[in-house]
Amino acid sequence: MLQLPDFVLAPLGVAYGAAGSARRALYRAGVLKAERVAAPVVSVGNITAGGTGKTPLVEWLARAAAREGRRVCILTRGYGRADTGRRVVVSDGERVLAGAREGGDEPRLLAESLRGLPVAVVSDANRVAAAAWALEHLRSEVFILDDGFQHLRIERDLNILTLDATDPWGGGRLLPRGRLREPLCEMRRADLIVITRAEVCGDVEDLRARAGSLSGGRPVLVARTATLRIAPLVTTTVTANGGAHDTNDFPQSLDAGIPQPLAAFCAIGNPQAFFAHARRQGLTLSRTRAFTDHHAYTQRDVDDCVREAVRHGARALLTTAKDAVKLRALDFALPCYVLEVALKFDDEQRMRAVLNECISRRRRL
Repeated sequence: MLQLPDFVLAPLGVAYGAAGSARRALYRAGVLKAERVAAPVVSVGNITAGGTGKTPLVEWLARAAAREGRRVCILTRGYGRADTGRRVVVSDGERVLAGAREGGDEPRLLAESLRGLPVAVVSDANRVAAAAWALEHLRSEVFILDDGFQHLRIERDLNILTLDATDPWGGGRLLPRGRLREPLCEMRRADLIVITRAEVCGDVEDLRARAGSLSGGRPVLVARTATLRIAPLVTTTVTANGGAHDTNDFPQSLDAGIPQPLAAFCAIGNPQAFFAHARRQGLTLSRTRAFTDHHAYTQRDVDDCVREAVRHGARALLTTAKDAVKLRALDFALPCYVLEVALKFDDEQRMRAVLNECISRRRRL
């Protein structure tokens, strides 16, 4: 990939920052107004570009709220889908209704993972309109706003900011010079900070302290990426009990019968985090390949991955659950396995208390 020189990127970063600052100022001045919906809204977002573990957190929140008897609706843009201007109901809380191409890979993954629970997933760039529709047609009681930190059009009752322990500060520079979507001072808009992938952090307490300082003393919780299971691609839809799993009981090692070495590939925001996680689980990777985030796979892509795998002595392929929802219709000349992960909080009870208090407080108003 072509890397532009710093003298080109620097003014682009200034322009990007100025545009974002002006937009935020208009909201703060009341010129642009955030709209309130008639149900609690929990937002999950980040301040850096790329994957920070938002999707597992969205799933965790939806599962927790649904198990308290609430009808949940996840509102998402549905990145990577064919028609971003169309509203797509990926799940209505009972049935999975749309594929990854129509609804987006992450929405499809969420719909499958949460099947059996009263959780709807709606892909729509206009999340205010999508919320109004879900209130009327799905009787939703709680909304979870996916990738919502910069989506200022909708008011939220709990604003959660995720920080990826592998690169929490985005190089300290705004896009495109660095990976920051906003200046770090905007962390103060958050109500809660969640550090993700804490298992790779050498000093999580130091990171927790700095996150608390930059956010103006907001509470900081710590979460780790835990392996849920590894399964053949063809059987990686949902578990027999509707996708439910106990976040307090994850396997510590993988099935020793998985053929190795493996060739790992993915199309996610932080591919190196996936490859590193697989190696920490004791898997031997002889080859890795990263496609652009939300890449729409073709048979040629799969065939190329297989050829590269064979050339590097791999006996099978390995990918993520997000990628798997786009790969099932394609043919593989080698076995392909899916490494499924979930979020595990160091203090899950506190996270549940924060979520329940947010929902209860809104109901009392």
